[in-house]
Amino acid sequence: MHELKLTIVIVNYNVRHFLEQCLHSVMHACEGITSEVFVVDNNSVDGSVEMIREKFSSVILIENKENLGFSKANNQAMRIAKGEYILLLNPDTLVESDTLSKTVAFMENHPEAGALGVKMIDGKGQFLPESKRGLPKPDVAFYKIVGLSKIFPKSKIFGRYHLGFLDKDKVHEVDILSGAFMLIRKEALEKSGLLDETFFMYGEDIDLSYRIIKAGYKNYYYPLTRIIHYKGESTKKSSVNYVFTFYNAMIIFAGKHFSSKNAKIISILIHIAIYLRAFAAIASRFLNAIFLPLLDTAVIFTGIYSIEGFWETYIFPGGGHYPPEFTFISIPAYIVFWLFSIYLAGGYDKPINILKIIQGLLIGTLVILVLYSLLPEFYRFSRALILIGLAWAIVSIIATRLILHFVLKIRLYRLGSKKNRRFLIAGEKQEAERVANIVRTALLNPSFIGLIGIQDNTKQTEGFIGGINRLKEIIHIYTIDEVIFCGKDIPAAQIIDKMSELQQLEIDFKIAPPESLAIIGSKSISTSGDLYIVDINSISTHSNIRKKFFLDLAVSISLLLIYPVAIFLVRNPFNLLINIALNLIQNKSWVGYIQTKNNSQTKLPKILKGVLNPKDALKNKYLDFETIDKLNLLYARDYKISYDLNIIFHGFKELGRNSNEIS
Repeated sequence: MHELKLTIVIVNYNVRHFLEQCLHSVMHACEGITSEVFVVDNNSVDGSVEMIREKFSSVILIENKENLGFSKANNQAMRIAKGEYILLLNPDTLVESDTLSKTVAFMENHPEAGALGVKMIDGKGQFLPESKRGLPKPDVAFYKIVGLSKIFPKSKIFGRYHLGFLDKDKVHEVDILSGAFMLIRKEALEKSGLLDETFFMYGEDIDLSYRIIKAGYKNYYYPLTRIIHYKGESTKKSSVNYVFTFYNAMIIFAGKHFSSKNAKIISILIHIAIYLRAFAAIASRFLNAIFLPLLDTAVIFTGIYSIEGFWETYIFPGGGHYPPEFTFISIPAYIVFWLFSIYLAGGYDKPINILKIIQGLLIGTLVILVLYSLLPEFYRFSRALILIGLAWAIVSIIATRLILHFVLKIRLYRLGSKKNRRFLIAGEKQEAERVANIVRTALLNPSFIGLIGIQDNTKQTEGFIGGINRLKEIIHIYTIDEVIFCGKDIPAAQIIDKMSELQQLEIDFKIAPPESLAIIGSKSISTSGDLYIVDINSISTHSNIRKKFFLDLAVSISLLLIYPVAIFLVRNPFNLLINIALNLIQNKSWVGYIQTKNNSQTKLPKILKGVLNPKDALKNKYLDFETIDKLNLLYARDYKISYDLNIIFHGFKELGRNSNEIS
């Protein structure tokens, strides 16, 4: 007899905030079940272990000193598990309060069941097809590889990889279950064996599911309870790393379980698929990155070349021709300056902002005219053509963006600006207000924050604008961008119901776990999840990362040029030279967070260590830890280049400081 009914095993690697939410839901779902919970940490550096010790003392923690992978880490816990049933659970999941009781009861009533999986939805409330899968036989694998399973998901011939022809709301016997939630009868595990440690990531759940069937048991898909799985198949499916890792796992599986002939066929097919998909992934990313600059180059060059010919023929007839150097050196040089300035101004960021494009073109033109004035007379071909070229560049680029947005309607190149978002927070008053404060702290000037109560009869009083039963109506009336559910007050089942009900709306969903500074969500199956912790929407944006990089570069070059003077102004001239070198290779930044022994910066976006910090701009250098934390938060949240310049100006003497020094 087993002393315990259920053992839950969670393998964690640097997803502290997802893990915290997962454990809260698991502890709630374990009520009434004799159980034990293992967390196997694969050498995380994000404070996961400290969080478990502080908030979940009943969890059995296994700390690895290296990342052992999914299979080895799960096996560590399964070897010492005491439960009659063992649940393999991903840390980026949220279970309903009845998930464990319902699934265990099903296993009790079906002694032939060796393992069970549940209905999974993503962070947008959409069904995840990997909740149920078929055995990847050669034909099934082929249809998956060439994309036929995606084109015909409900076909009994082509759709067998995800069994799309089976009703996702009914119980079915299936071949393969997902390792994100896999409830296994320990007796079946003892007969089939533990996870195969040949698989580092991907494929181990396929292998174990198949071995459980070969041991004489059945695998069931059980949709009468649900979980949220934020990341789906966690690695981005467009990445080269995913393609190689996933398909290599299929090769290992085929070689292990199929005849040598079938295994060889699958291996050949998969190797072809690997190289095709890897090439497609690289090409897609490259083309996405260079498409707009290439388009702009072609349009601007063609326009200025035509204007040049018109200028020669009609404005100054008989006045000669521009030399080839103008066409093949000057015009390309102008275009390089314009495009680079657009890039620095954020004109190539998504969504596309036309004002930033115009700003970049104007700055680029100013630089071109300054450099033009410094050139010898022989190379000054025409200021007028520079200005006319600017006008053409503005008109042509705006025209191409309007065509991409309104005519071709390509979502990737849509026009817009990063507006301040509008939020609804659902929960009891105290918790909803706590979460609202996190949003205000983490985000710069949210446009609107409304509270909705969890009771159907909640009225527009005490700060609430209605009840959760009118959520859809409130979203439309207040043009909401994002709904945050308070996990402390609202059961997971109700959250999942609302997410599924509203999944067609163009809004995002997040969940605020109890007693946590994190607000967790995911915009798509391919994202690792979007956190508002102190998710600071400023220093971590692409445009600010880019601006900070170029500022560091400019300051480093400037300091190198004035070094003979700077040695008399800086405390440690030799170390200044080292800092210049480290900044040039991006090992350091000139400005970073204040480093102390006590303050934890896991809540802040990761940036390079700084030579200087926000404290260097203050007269009072002796600050308490709370003030230092606030300074770091404000620097990250409201970041501007002017802040760095101000800090460098006031802390110039300290530019030779060792950045490892702490306050």
